[in-house]
Amino acid sequence: MTDATGLPSPRPRKVLQQIAPVTWEHPADRAALQTLRAIPGFDEAVRKIVGTFGERGIRLLFQANAVRVGPTQFPVLHTLITEGSATMDWPEAPEVYVTQTPFVNAGAVGVDRPFIILNSGAVSLLDTDELRALLGHELGHVMSGHALYRTVLILILELGFQNLPFLAGIALLPIKLALLEWYRKSELSADRAGLLASQDPTATNRVFLKLAGGGDMTQMDLDAFMRQASEYEERGGALDTMYKILNTLGASHPFNTLRAAELKHWTDTGAYERILGGDYQRRGAPEQERPLSQDLGDAAAHYASEAKKTVEQVADAAKRAARAFTDAFKDTTKR
Repeated sequence: MTDATGLPSPRPRKVLQQIAPVTWEHPADRAALQTLRAIPGFDEAVRKIVGTFGERGIRLLFQANAVRVGPTQFPVLHTLITEGSATMDWPEAPEVYVTQTPFVNAGAVGVDRPFIILNSGAVSLLDTDELRALLGHELGHVMSGHALYRTVLILILELGFQNLPFLAGIALLPIKLALLEWYRKSELSADRAGLLASQDPTATNRVFLKLAGGGDMTQMDLDAFMRQASEYEERGGALDTMYKILNTLGASHPFNTLRAAELKHWTDTGAYERILGGDYQRRGAPEQERPLSQDLGDAAAHYASEAKKTVEQVADAAKRAARAFTDAFKDTTKR
């Protein structure tokens, strides 16, 4: 059954009153952002890029060849972003634009008034429930204040160093790599926001499935994909770990299998259900008083856990290699 907008009859969703972004932000996101801000020249690069293009220039760059979503243009998307903003108790729904390109993607960009760009490929690929999760994901970026740095990275990637002469003298490669690392980690935070906005785990995971394999659900199975995601996260030794790092080094997004596994891990901890039950950080003074050391401590614990697993794998591989060498040496001495 559908309503007058063509949307499925609305399913009640819990309004998360005054929810603070820190509630869903991944510790690796915060750690990568702290690392990024500490890079020499980063603040200067951001100031120069924003100062050169300005708010109006950045909006024109992204909106010049796009259609603004509203009651008479993509009305379903208009309803979804309005609903999502109400669910997340965000006072003003960000503007949404659809741009024509078959590449499936979306983004939250801008400076003072961030907005959301949806590629037409994503609109065509995803059904209504999946689009609700995707728009909630982008709303999460807006609420977390990610749009500025995401805009800076997109401009660096799209325009290239050679077309940004006003950044001469700034070592941009470390900034680019650190931006990419943070960008990937910020996706893990926004995935959680997308789930909270949609409150539909199945549709949220279908987004990852379709981004990985396309839109033909007659040829894919969500349960099998989730098992694949768990296997990818858990499998492999040190060499596999290095390949995973190298595979994503220049990418803006984590692998969709990893995103699905990370989100499942988060929900398995009970965090998602606790938030729906009202156990979450509120916006306002308490959020501002959250000690920076707590963020850094959480992030350090996350990275320490990941590093410990890698070091253990490397050490185990080294021991096996040493034993194999010793055994081979013994064999040669016996001859």
